[in-house]
Amino acid sequence: MRYLKIAGGFLNQIPLDWRGNESRIRSAFEKARSESVAILCLPELCITGYGCEDAFFNPHLLESAWQTLESLVPATQGLVVTLGLPVLHRGMIFNVIALVADGKILGLIPKKVLARDGVHYEQRWFKAWELGSFDQIHKGNVKLPFGDFHFDLSGVRIGLEICEEAWVADRPGARLAQQNIDLILNPSASHFAFGKIDLRKGFVTEGSRAFGVAYVYSNLVGNEAGRIIYDGGILIASEGQLLVQGPRFSYSDFGITSAVVDIDHLRTYRRRSARHRPWVESEDRGCVKAELQWQFIKPSEAKQQLSQLASWETGEHRKEEEFARAVSLGLFDFLRKSRQHGFVVSLSGGIDSAVVALLAADCVRFAVQELGIEGVKAKLQFISGIAAASTEFQLIERLLICAYQSTRNSSSATLEAARAVAQAIGASFHDWSVDSIVEAYSKLISESAGVSLNWGQHDLALQNIQARSRAPSIWMLANLRNALLLATSNRSEAAVGYATMDGDTCGGLSPIAGIDKAFLKVWIRWAQLNGPVGLGPVAALELITQRSPTAELRPESQHQTDEQDLMPYEVLDWVERFAIRDKRSPIEVFDLISVQMPNISKNQLLVWVKRFFQLWCRNQWKRERYAPAFHLDDESLDPKTWCRFPILSSGFVEELEELEKKRGTKGLVQ
Repeated sequence: MRYLKIAGGFLNQIPLDWRGNESRIRSAFEKARSESVAILCLPELCITGYGCEDAFFNPHLLESAWQTLESLVPATQGLVVTLGLPVLHRGMIFNVIALVADGKILGLIPKKVLARDGVHYEQRWFKAWELGSFDQIHKGNVKLPFGDFHFDLSGVRIGLEICEEAWVADRPGARLAQQNIDLILNPSASHFAFGKIDLRKGFVTEGSRAFGVAYVYSNLVGNEAGRIIYDGGILIASEGQLLVQGPRFSYSDFGITSAVVDIDHLRTYRRRSARHRPWVESEDRGCVKAELQWQFIKPSEAKQQLSQLASWETGEHRKEEEFARAVSLGLFDFLRKSRQHGFVVSLSGGIDSAVVALLAADCVRFAVQELGIEGVKAKLQFISGIAAASTEFQLIERLLICAYQSTRNSSSATLEAARAVAQAIGASFHDWSVDSIVEAYSKLISESAGVSLNWGQHDLALQNIQARSRAPSIWMLANLRNALLLATSNRSEAAVGYATMDGDTCGGLSPIAGIDKAFLKVWIRWAQLNGPVGLGPVAALELITQRSPTAELRPESQHQTDEQDLMPYEVLDWVERFAIRDKRSPIEVFDLISVQMPNISKNQLLVWVKRFFQLWCRNQWKRERYAPAFHLDDESLDPKTWCRFPILSSGFVEELEELEKKRGTKGLVQ
């Protein structure tokens, strides 16, 4: 029996941060050695960072990445590790994994299947390596294997599937299985999306069963480059059984998760399996062999110490928990990596701004929960005055500023709600009126244009000037504190342009622009009654959940609500899914929503479907101008990463004319 301790590592990297990225990788090496790990799988492109974008074309980046790799190689004594970096070879750039063992680069494995959908754009920068192709690369006086190689290290056979390669039908693992591989390493940079961890578990465990191997999956963690959040979640499986899952949404710079596997038992498993059919004649084709002194674990020390999943991972509110933890981690990393000195939120007393403020507070609470007060202060030591904070509450008060900006159309109820929520979460709170500013602008334009402004003829202008009048003061507050202004628009508003550009869209980051309003209504109710495990509920949110969402931009006598202006958010979000996610025509959307909402009159649904398409097309320019948003699911409307649409278009004129013909058609209910 030969027991090996294998591990996957998560890293919180920063694009182009040569010193920092190298330091975190070295720390992972030291941690692995201290835990007697023999093989450590680190994430894809961990040397440069995954999100370098067009900087990958920069010769300096390529040179610095290789220099960093060479610097790290001597530090791998006693370990076998994967290190990811871009490599220039034969005039093309490849996304490469270097397998390094005991102070020596054994080979370079270029990625064969490049991620090219949604937030991934790898084909812009990298070339895909041809399956089964082998070459050499010259580095100084050394020739290194470069290609679709696997490795035989003193009898332990290792192969790689690099991130996307495990997601496709024709997985490289099937070919590796024919080479009698014992262990498959998967260095990944897999973005967070709701429920995605289950898909990863599926291909990891199924790969280990079908290929008869131990399988290690590693991932990045944190907000690496601005929009994408990585959740970590190291996975190790063997013979079809998940041995361990590492923590997700960690605030640590690095971490490893390990398991012990029996190499001889793996081989017995393959011999017993009717599915395993090695390609004996080609077993050594593309194989790099090297001698290595393995540090096998003694049988008495080989008892598997499996970690327990956090309780929130298995609860009925996992999506709510994932949302809270993903956005909070994204905010914390954005704050420290942009070196802003805190957050500012224009708190309206409504759902969206309350959610943003709560998540900004939660990022501090989650960080303290994992790192402790001193650990959080160490990460944020560049912020003036942070050293004086001695409690979690003081940290939040220093980092989060909320302001309520009223006009004559604002109600006392929303002011009370805003103040109560700010106090409950520990934020600093201000309130002031912008009514005089609104009146000054209105008077200026009225006199200049010779127009007597009134709600009957100038509704949109009179609403928007209120939202825009709030922008200068909230920006000024953010500037005074060197803080990050958070915009509060959600995805449902973005879909139909129900936001004032340069008003409530103001901010350097839009943390909830990737999530729909229907979910936010559910989530804030959950936060009021339950809240994330370990943090608990915020009862003050009841002052918000008991009221219908409203912009409060029209006189109170008009009883304005969001859904009255648009349509019920549940309807809007289903129409958006059918139209944008599923790419259905207006008539198809109408037919689908009629089935989805059978209790609503078809004539009413027709009006709403038509309204959605008109507003969608009219407001693409707004979506192009939104501050960066977090990617939270694969239904994003972000035109820069997921959902491209022309700024100018016909607006589905002909399709909507066809839809309009359905009005009055036999069968439509009035």
